[in-house]
Amino acid sequence: MRIASLGSGSKGNATLVDTGETLLLIDCGLPRRDVEERLQSRGVGGLDIDAILVTHEHGDHCRGVVPLAKAYDLPVFLTAGTAGSRKLEGLQSGVVIRPGDQFAVGDVDIAAEPVPHDAREPVQFCLTHNDLKLGVLTDLGSITPHVVQAFSGCDALVLEFNHDPQMLADGPYPYAVKKRVGGDFGHLNNAQARQFLDHADTARLKMLFVAHISQQNNALELADAALSGWSDLASCQVIYATQETGFEWCDLREPTTSLEVAAQA
Repeated sequence: MRIASLGSGSKGNATLVDTGETLLLIDCGLPRRDVEERLQSRGVGGLDIDAILVTHEHGDHCRGVVPLAKAYDLPVFLTAGTAGSRKLEGLQSGVVIRPGDQFAVGDVDIAAEPVPHDAREPVQFCLTHNDLKLGVLTDLGSITPHVVQAFSGCDALVLEFNHDPQMLADGPYPYAVKKRVGGDFGHLNNAQARQFLDHADTARLKMLFVAHISQQNNALELADAALSGWSDLASCQVIYATQETGFEWCDLREPTTSLEVAAQA
């Protein structure tokens, strides 16, 4: 199983997971043309995708879902709350799932895990192929016992390090937006991401993708500092996802220390 990002951040998110038999796109928050260009840069195309998995209805995660699904006749797995959003009007290939559901697409077993986020019915995904477990965990405002349990035991994890609380407080966002981002149903700050790593079972974790980094309210060195002293850091490769390019294909069975990508904060 391998993973690549087409972009990660408040301007658009899209993640590819490929087993060689099944190609999944998790979220599609970029315009269709941008997605197609970035797919091509990863050596795949829209016709290669087997399904889109949508975490929630915010534009940076669903902007390109309907155009891409229509263009390539792709099934789209999403919750009823997400499907009811105006941003997904016209979607004709939706497959409704519920938080907590487990299902399969091709040779990938998928668990849709509920998370605390200010969306209608948000989920994040754990994907299992053979003996490998991949977690994609962004867009949540707090670490719950369920989240810790569900995303423990991953071999690779995409984890949100959205903001630094002081940078958010001092930054240009309106007060209401600051309160939302920093609230229990907003986005994880660096310390909360570290809190997850300290409480979850990360003994098998070999690849950590630092994701959804705010360009306004975070800095690479602050996210990096939050990882300092983490007990499993020495045995885990850390890769930083960027808004502009995400990150290149990474094989979960063959971690390589040469793939670290600098994030723009």
